[in-house]
Amino acid sequence: MTLRRSLLAAALLLPAAALAQSAPAPAPSVTPKPATQKVAIDTSMGRIVLELETERAPITARNFLRYADQKRLDGTYFYRTVKVADKFGFVQFGVDNQPKRILPPIKHEPTTQTRVKHLNGAISVARLAPGTARGEFTISVGDQPSLDADPSKPGDNLGYAAFGRVVEGMDVVWKILDAPTSPTAGEGVMKGQMLEPKIRVLKVTRLP
Repeated sequence: MTLRRSLLAAALLLPAAALAQSAPAPAPSVTPKPATQKVAIDTSMGRIVLELETERAPITARNFLRYADQKRLDGTYFYRTVKVADKFGFVQFGVDNQPKRILPPIKHEPTTQTRVKHLNGAISVARLAPGTARGEFTISVGDQPSLDADPSKPGDNLGYAAFGRVVEGMDVVWKILDAPTSPTAGEGVMKGQMLEPKIRVLKVTRLP
């Protein structure tokens, strides 16, 4: 190759090398956030906003949305508070076994399946045996790992089905946790945990 041809070849290679050095690095892959749905619970004490895990816990989240969309929670109450310590425990609300409000029970979604844990502000559905959950819901105050599924435990170790969390209005949940209870109302372990007066749920609605 002549000197002239060598210089020409080098000149042609320079722009490609320069472009290779200046080309931006490929963007790192980003895992999309699982789909969620925000819902507002307007109470006589203020508003609580939930973010429901419609993708990770679809059965349990869809159950709550059915109750909300059909107005079955409008006019119900927060009726129970379990305060173990300051800002630690849970509050409960729902249809309170009113036949006209109750929908059929749903399949249980354990936390080992959904990965939605009972952390501070988690909303969960109350149940007896797995597969009996309907329209009673709790909100955790403080982390509650004892409510998660744990296959290492004996017996019914499937825990409860958490399906979302409070994203606004945790101060309202704290007020409900601290609200007065009746010393005589309730049976068994619930005695002394029933709110008096109950705290009214004005309406439950989806948010954009």
